[in-house]
Amino acid sequence: MTAIKPERPGAKAEPAPPQAIKGTHDILPGEVEKWQALERLARETFELYRFRELRAPVFEPTELFEKGTGATSDVVTKEMYTFTDRGGRSLTLRPEYTPSVVRAIIEHRLDLEGAPMRYYFMGPMFRYDKPQKGRYRQFHQIDIEVFGEKDAAVDAEIVDMAHALLGKLGVTGTETLVNSVGCRACRPPYSAALREAAGKRLADLCPDCRRKAEANPLRIFDCKIEACREIAAAFPSIQDFICRECREHFGELLASLDVLGIPYRVEPRLVRGLDYYTKTTFEIVSPALGAQNSLLGGGRYDDMMKDFGGPDICGTGFAMGIERVLSVADLRAPARRLLYVAHLGRAGREAGLALARFFRGSGVECLMEFKDRGMKAHFGRANKLGADWVLIVGEDEMAKGRFGLKAMATGRQADGTREELLAVIRES
Repeated sequence: MTAIKPERPGAKAEPAPPQAIKGTHDILPGEVEKWQALERLARETFELYRFRELRAPVFEPTELFEKGTGATSDVVTKEMYTFTDRGGRSLTLRPEYTPSVVRAIIEHRLDLEGAPMRYYFMGPMFRYDKPQKGRYRQFHQIDIEVFGEKDAAVDAEIVDMAHALLGKLGVTGTETLVNSVGCRACRPPYSAALREAAGKRLADLCPDCRRKAEANPLRIFDCKIEACREIAAAFPSIQDFICRECREHFGELLASLDVLGIPYRVEPRLVRGLDYYTKTTFEIVSPALGAQNSLLGGGRYDDMMKDFGGPDICGTGFAMGIERVLSVADLRAPARRLLYVAHLGRAGREAGLALARFFRGSGVECLMEFKDRGMKAHFGRANKLGADWVLIVGEDEMAKGRFGLKAMATGRQADGTREELLAVIRES
């Protein structure tokens, strides 16, 4: 029997190495380049439609999201990261972006500037949810928002813009789902009909859906439990309740999608997970994602600005999950070319510093490491790093004022002044 060695009295246990908080993740070199490529393509796409970037704080007063996102939504009731600051005020890490944009428009009176109120944003959101593949507690979204444009063609245009971006990202095999969730005039009778239908099947619903049946029966359609989804499939359809104005708006949306050549499917149970939607809702889904198949979704929120005490200005937009999109995108990071500076001795190091600065200032990515190495070791290091060229800076080169350059892929060598070698790099 092996004796167990007792711990030395007073010995301290080694601290565990730090790890990321559950539900968060690091975006490391090698992966982050794809994120940068996605963000670049998103900016280029949105700005073709006259959108401009708007960045709001990462936390806001809790009441902003309670009022804007909806007191009965799962986001507010289950998922918000809320804390009290030292001044005693309740603050929340943003779970979504639209309320922040509405607040910014009202606070800065952007509606008086005369410019189109078309905004986009990229950044992290925070929701306390069960971490799963592609779903994190700190996740990242791209949001677009349009205010002051009532026509249903605008809803169709942002769907078109979403498809344009997904196409550039190499995302294929998607399906576009659309619906109308009515407005404050026609949704109450529909909610009453849903409440009645749910009441007849209350015992068969999950505890969460029983609560929703009274508080906000539309939220039953958000349930992921298959038994509840099957029951809800037999509930009344919103399409049988929407008023004339909402029906005409929905018809114009479908006609505009037809003009743009965007295939779609009307999905009467598509209500989205937030309480503020009116009229249009839509999602673009990918079968490659499994049950959680939504790449992006959005719709219209014509009452939010007014509800916040601002002007009576309508809104529409969508949010795209970056992690989910990247999981199905065929996106390659742009090729990068590297010049490695191989220097010998102190004088070579000083000359290398000046040369590296020159090449970087001329737009060439350049790496100079400051360890003492022989020339063979420098070349081995450059090869390991995948450098495209090695710039040789030794005593002979400095004496002549002409430096050596070797192309690692072909073995081609050249010598010249820094300006001549810059021309060689640009031509290759």
